[in-house]
Amino acid sequence: MSAGPAMSLHCLRIAPPDVTPETPWLVLLHGLLGRGDDWQALCPLLPEWPILQVDLPSHGASTCVRVRDFSEMRQQLALTLCAQGITRYWLIGYSLGGRIAMDFAASWAGEAAEGLRGLLVEGGNPGVQEDTARQARMEHDARWAWRFRHEPLSVVLADWYRRGVFADLDDETRQTLVSLRSHNDAVAVADMLEATSLGRQPWLLDAVRRRGLPFGYLCGAQDQKFQAIAQTYRLPLLSVARAGHNAHRANPAAYAQQIRRFITLPDAAQAQG
Repeated sequence: MSAGPAMSLHCLRIAPPDVTPETPWLVLLHGLLGRGDDWQALCPLLPEWPILQVDLPSHGASTCVRVRDFSEMRQQLALTLCAQGITRYWLIGYSLGGRIAMDFAASWAGEAAEGLRGLLVEGGNPGVQEDTARQARMEHDARWAWRFRHEPLSVVLADWYRRGVFADLDDETRQTLVSLRSHNDAVAVADMLEATSLGRQPWLLDAVRRRGLPFGYLCGAQDQKFQAIAQTYRLPLLSVARAGHNAHRANPAAYAQQIRRFITLPDAAQAQG
């Protein structure tokens, strides 16, 4: 096991031969329990850009890599971009991946940050501002982490996908996700959940806005929780039709259309979103 930024993360590169070297990469960051190939259905729909699918720490082929906090996660992502030779890129992240993308954009000041062209966040929480709420969230995540470490993974996953944020899932889709996520190392997932708990995450929105980067907030039209977050904080909403919390899985075609529209004309997309 490696703690901290000692090794780069496992990635899958998809670089169409007709894309010019100046074209920025789309760096895709999955959610908790996922892995880089969660984005596989989306990639063929965005042939204009080279794509990097990242396995985050404790996930996929990066299971042996651990981080202890957001600071180490930033270092890990910067190391990975350097190892991949990526100097111009967009960050696109789902849920945990979206929070990591916002944290990186808000806080990283190294060479890799200079190549960031913008970010698109899908169902990622910009943070919790009240101390009591932050403490409650850390305790909430610690309880889930305990379950991941001590209970059968299939049992924990069945309950995980019954949480309110996944209310749009039908029984068949829920069972598909349980089966798909059963490949995970439960202890590794618990470690990542605690290291990147929303309760440990800084409030990111003000710092992200100060960067002045193009910033789009992707959200499934049926994702009531994150639609409400977008309205509360006046986020630049890019709504994805016929989709809940996991919009890129539910409707990859509409999701890709929003990405293409935003990256091509970010100012117009934010104004219309």
